[in-house]
Amino acid sequence: MSLYGADDTLDVFPLMPHRPRKRFGQHFLHDPQIISRIIEGIAPQPQQRLVEIGPGQGALTFPLLQRVAHLDVVEIDRDLIAYLRQQAPEQLTLHAADALRFEFCGLCHSPQERLRLIGNLPYNISTPLLFHLLTQKTCIDDMHFMLQKEVVDRMLAPPGSKTYGRLSVMVQYHCALTPLFDIGPGAFNPPPKVYSSVVRLVPHPRPPVNCDPNNLQTVVTHAFSQRRKTLRNALRRWFSPEQIQALGIDPGLRPEMLGLVEFAALANTLPVSTA
Repeated sequence: MSLYGADDTLDVFPLMPHRPRKRFGQHFLHDPQIISRIIEGIAPQPQQRLVEIGPGQGALTFPLLQRVAHLDVVEIDRDLIAYLRQQAPEQLTLHAADALRFEFCGLCHSPQERLRLIGNLPYNISTPLLFHLLTQKTCIDDMHFMLQKEVVDRMLAPPGSKTYGRLSVMVQYHCALTPLFDIGPGAFNPPPKVYSSVVRLVPHPRPPVNCDPNNLQTVVTHAFSQRRKTLRNALRRWFSPEQIQALGIDPGLRPEMLGLVEFAALANTLPVSTA
């Protein structure tokens, strides 16, 4: 179904007058052209299982409902929940819950079913939410998120860059990333002080390196906990300089100089009792 009416403009849906709440990091999308670009980027198909995180006033929700047979949404704001329930057609299922604690895989009706996640993620919880979702990637086909541009830049950062860190390593281990486009502050109410970006994440069928993800998480977290430290100092709890050197890694390097292959080598050497 087209997003556009007879006059080739995006269908307009009633939006609830709602004062954005800072504690929920609410910035409501209202630009029809941006909404259309996001929907086209997702390219939803009627029988796919889509789940929207933080539907807010329904700027993406209602256009998505024109494309799919059913849509699940996860929302924490009680006022918005009440509004969406009033507006909700039969094909919308509303989950009043905190996305940081929500078990998304529980929505699957069978072990073979996969979800497509979308959302304008609150800036104040975007990083912990991404890590929460990565733990459930086995039931996820892909994710299309609008995030603070700085966060997307960190996710995409290569080794050696100033923005490369824990988020970069772990997201790149779990997913293939494609940046779609940037969005200016004026597309939101209230306008944030930063630019946003839309990014596509597709979980790897097989990780690009062979290692235990829990061990990798442990090594990466400690390596970047004080990122100005060298590996010799940051990881001395588990590795001597000689052990690091034996893996072909210079213990005098800072962690931002290591790629996935080097971090995987360290993770595979990590003592089992530390995982």
